Amino acid sequence: MVRVIVVGGGLGGMAAAARLAKQGHEVALLEAGGRLGGALAPVHQDGYTWDAGPTSTLLPAALRDLFRKTGRPLEAELRGELEPLEVLREHRFADRTSVRLTGGSRAAQMAAMEELGPGLGRRWAEHVDSYGETWDLLRRHYVEAPWDPRAKVSTSKELDALLGSRETLHKRLRRDFRDERLALVAGHPAVAEGHDLRNVPSWVGVRAYLEQTFGGWQLPGGMARLADLLTARLATRKVSVRTSTPVTDLVVRGGRVVAVRTPEGDADADAVVVAVDPRRIPVLAPHVARTMPALPPVITHLGLSGDVPALTHEVVLHAEPLIVVRPGGSAPEGGTAWTLHGRGKLAEDIVDALARHRIDVRENIVTRVDLSPRQAVEQWHGSPMGVLWQGRGTVRRRLGPHTPIAGVYVAGAHGAPGAGVPFVTQSAALVAQLIGTAAR
Repeated sequence: MVRVIVVGGGLGGMAAAARLAKQGHEVALLEAGGRLGGALAPVHQDGYTWDAGPTSTLLPAALRDLFRKTGRPLEAELRGELEPLEVLREHRFADRTSVRLTGGSRAAQMAAMEELGPGLGRRWAEHVDSYGETWDLLRRHYVEAPWDPRAKVSTSKELDALLGSRETLHKRLRRDFRDERLALVAGHPAVAEGHDLRNVPSWVGVRAYLEQTFGGWQLPGGMARLADLLTARLATRKVSVRTSTPVTDLVVRGGRVVAVRTPEGDADADAVVVAVDPRRIPVLAPHVARTMPALPPVITHLGLSGDVPALTHEVVLHAEPLIVVRPGGSAPEGGTAWTLHGRGKLAEDIVDALARHRIDVRENIVTRVDLSPRQAVEQWHGSPMGVLWQGRGTVRRRLGPHTPIAGVYVAGAHGAPGAGVPFVTQSAALVAQLIGTAAR
């Protein structure tokens, strides 16, 4: 049996702890904040509740695999099914045109794009189809298998060629689309996570293929339920959970980790899973010194009353600033919960900026919660957006699941295979593969 300490109680940390405990290891999870969940934890105020971070997920197989490999299936815990999203996002453009991007259907996406102009449906389908082989390669050698950029012998020359490509997503979108609107739709997921498309490798655009092929999914009752279910799973697997316990560093002797350092003293460990930004751990910080976090957007949670516009799951307003509206959450009778995300030059209140797009709810506001990017990072003890893309070399500069220190592994948004619910969930599976099942 290996004594494993997991640092960080967000999705990546909880998923890693549950998997490792099921594999027979003695697992302790240390969380700096007062509760588990990270960006999955809900926000409450005046009877309203909002999802703090993600409101849906791609690739539901990642969550299903996590629950199946650690105990009861996800649907059994939910007492229901995951809910597919009919419309992933509605994109509204400066010329007053718009498109509703459906998920899980090539034909439906083609039809939607064709309404923007003749031939655009075919152009969109060709772009998305071009990522099919890319996803197959990434899935086999990067998402579902531990990849070590420092390994002397590569597991896949094809993967090395893909990850080493100089083509940026900005260049690829300009090549594939003459219509700026299609480029905005395809590039939005990366922009929403805080990246400049001129610094993002073109293979990251595989997100469009995943959305079209697998669709988007919600948990009944909101994504915050995932944090509750995983907290219960940790208890079932007898993981020792300590909140309000920040880890200040790792103790390394002879090149191998032997303990984690906390204000309460050192805790011995045979292995450590770092599920927070590695730059927050002094012994790991030099190894990621050339990386930066991708910062969250400006966030405003609105508690509304009265008649408000009926919107889809997510509405993207392509302008300066970029505004994303996410209806959802729970509210008192007669109320509605919205969340606004803003990126770019916010020279005015985001609600006033929203009103300029003919979505005016200023008279409907009962309560609001505002978070700057810095406040969000402080609240979550890190950025759930992961590592900022700074060119093709970024993928080799971040850690995870391997690290240069024996016995130390990285899970979560800042490690491979990256940010987003399915990939953070999968990062825990990669760590569990490397540590393996406890010896009996």
